[in-house]
Amino acid sequence: MTPTRRLSLGNLVLPVDPAPGLGGVLLAAIVANFVSQVDEDLHPDLDRLISQVDRDERVTQPRLRHRFQIDRHGLARSIHRMVTDGETVRFQFSEGGTPLQHTLAAIYSLERLDTSARRVIAPALKKAMRWRGPLDSSFMGFIAGTSATSIANVADPRAWALEVLGFPVGTVRPTKKEVQTRFRDALRAVHPDHGGDETSASRLIDELGEARRILLG
Repeated sequence: MTPTRRLSLGNLVLPVDPAPGLGGVLLAAIVANFVSQVDEDLHPDLDRLISQVDRDERVTQPRLRHRFQIDRHGLARSIHRMVTDGETVRFQFSEGGTPLQHTLAAIYSLERLDTSARRVIAPALKKAMRWRGPLDSSFMGFIAGTSATSIANVADPRAWALEVLGFPVGTVRPTKKEVQTRFRDALRAVHPDHGGDETSASRLIDELGEARRILLG
């Protein structure tokens, strides 16, 4: 018989407001980094477990040969971090433990979040199970569901969008007309036909479109 292993959670620092936030991206990165090393036969059960935790259902223990518990006595400690340097993001993952343990820990971390955050981050963890690329800015955009991949956009999309479209500090909810006007003016300014830099025009136009989508959505 396969022995049952134990699993517990310690202190979590997961900024998720607005969701998924950087904390949600970190949980998704943990899943993406380790789940490819987990037996594929267990993936459907992991998917079901995410749904159960999301719905705050009682999870019968042990699950996937691991018992989730409160007591941390005698357990080895693993720490995962997201490290940022300006707009550069990298993840630091502990090497101890098994890939399944790390994946389960990320899933059970959902229980620490309020319902509104879980509703966004649970689907993000399922998306992360399908990711097979590098854990870079494109991964952040994939998880956050945005074409813009800056840290500011993921951490606080509305604040980022307001800044991109040039709204004054303190603006909270501009009207649709104000958003459209700012978008057209900014688009004209960055377009190469009006003197914009050709090397950065495509990226800036994409960011302006994403900012408009966020504020009008």
